[in-house]
Amino acid sequence: MSAVQERRPQMAQQYDEQVTPALVKEFSYPNVMQVPRVAKIVVNIGIGEAKDNARALEAAVNDVRTITGQQPIVVKARRSVAAFKLRAGMPVGIKATLRGRRMWYFLEKLVQVALPRIRDFRGVSADGFDGRGNYSLGMREQIVFPEIDYDKIDKIRGLEVSIVTTANTDEEARSLLRRLGMPFRQEGR
Repeated sequence: MSAVQERRPQMAQQYDEQVTPALVKEFSYPNVMQVPRVAKIVVNIGIGEAKDNARALEAAVNDVRTITGQQPIVVKARRSVAAFKLRAGMPVGIKATLRGRRMWYFLEKLVQVALPRIRDFRGVSADGFDGRGNYSLGMREQIVFPEIDYDKIDKIRGLEVSIVTTANTDEEARSLLRRLGMPFRQEGR
């Protein structure tokens, strides 16, 4: 391997070498191209306080940039809502969409490092699927990621991680994510 070529993410290799053949066997796909794969991962934080505090938005952007390694975009309100004192065009959140190598590195870090660091962690809920093979996971604090320095954050913020797959059913997506190491909670516990 030359210096120009970068190391391939370990989880991407695991997908190609172990997960794909196992899924072909489990679901009897006639073609390897039908095997579900992870298409993208979206990390987002809703920041309702951004309308009053511009520094909150800046701090959240820095946190997501540090966690994902990518500059997030600011999501703005589409319409005005008087009850929330919100006007169209005001920032309400941020999101970063990860694909390719960054996506695999983030998924690896999420499964192997961040989730086990959650206090009293017993696995993630298997109810986070949307019916089309996509999985959403809410996290209460951004400090479970090792890149975040606890002393430099202004506030504990929750974030949502959405894993978008090419699976047609939740059962296929659940099998894909379980084989990639996603620690689903055991039923009955």
